[in-house]
Amino acid sequence: MTTRVLIMAGGTGGHVFPALAVAGELRSRDCDVFWMGTANGIEAKLVPAAGYPLTYINVKGLRGNGMMGWLLAPFKLVKAVFEAITAIKKIKPDVVLGMGGFASGPGGFAAWLLRVPVVIHEQNAIPGMTNRLLAKFAKQILEGFTQSFDTSQEAVWVGNPVRASIEAIAAPDSRFANRVGPIRLLVLGGSLGAKALNNVVPQAIALADETNLFEIKHQSGERHFVPCQQNYNAANIKADVTPFIADMTSAYAWADLVICRAGALTIAELAASGVGAILVPYPYAVDDHQTHNASALMTSGAAILMPEDTLTAEGLFKQLSVFINDREQLLNMANAARSQAKLGTAKVVADICLKEVTHA
Repeated sequence: MTTRVLIMAGGTGGHVFPALAVAGELRSRDCDVFWMGTANGIEAKLVPAAGYPLTYINVKGLRGNGMMGWLLAPFKLVKAVFEAITAIKKIKPDVVLGMGGFASGPGGFAAWLLRVPVVIHEQNAIPGMTNRLLAKFAKQILEGFTQSFDTSQEAVWVGNPVRASIEAIAAPDSRFANRVGPIRLLVLGGSLGAKALNNVVPQAIALADETNLFEIKHQSGERHFVPCQQNYNAANIKADVTPFIADMTSAYAWADLVICRAGALTIAELAASGVGAILVPYPYAVDDHQTHNASALMTSGAAILMPEDTLTAEGLFKQLSVFINDREQLLNMANAARSQAKLGTAKVVADICLKEVTHA
């Protein structure tokens, strides 16, 4: 009988792409994979495109909704739980995997009420509120960073799932061997873009005495695409600006250095691909978890931290100037990043999910 797995993940690429990596591994083992998310998250586009049936429930985050939002929240959450119960009864999964996003909370609670085994995976160094709650009744707690959860909760450190194509990128020594010319900068603000990077990076590059010192690929986010392109045009800088980079494997393989946020998925992909970075953590992340995410890469010498509240064009250009005549440092950072990689996580998560089916 075919194993049926329900994945709950959504909102941003940081939740969806790791979940897709696990989904691909489960599908390769002839499992039937289903998905639960929301209509407003990035999963609404990516999951059907990957060929997985997607069920929507109506749920939003609690933060930033004002007093009325908090008063209505309990009623909305109860409604979302009942929607999830209806969906789970229809799907009849053998195990449920929660990987973050708004749907994971109601979906995980509904699965527990229906006595379906729940496995959760926390991508960030500081667990989010949803996973802190689900951890109380999950059969297995998996973490992307060591000691994210209290030791009494017996979480298993598995790392963060990364797409197999990114794990297969050639080692830095091979990629960097014959590189000369402009420094290849890959600028990433996450799947939604980062206004601060869209503004400061063009200003920083404009401070260079020569226009051919850097070659730039910049993911701006859909909402910020036009202003970002205008920033480069105003600075008379040629850059490949795009709202969203679908082929991240080629982008990481191409890059000498990445300027980016410090989301859990980005950190895992930097390590797996083996490329150094200047990290600008999102300053409004819950519990400042992006700064905590950055810790391992910083300590190993793979990354440089530049907090957004002190980020300036002058400061960024000063840091970039170091690399212009020192490609050796870029290679050292890339090798340090690769040394932090924990590969094969998608297979490990799939193994654990399927083991829960046999124990149920």
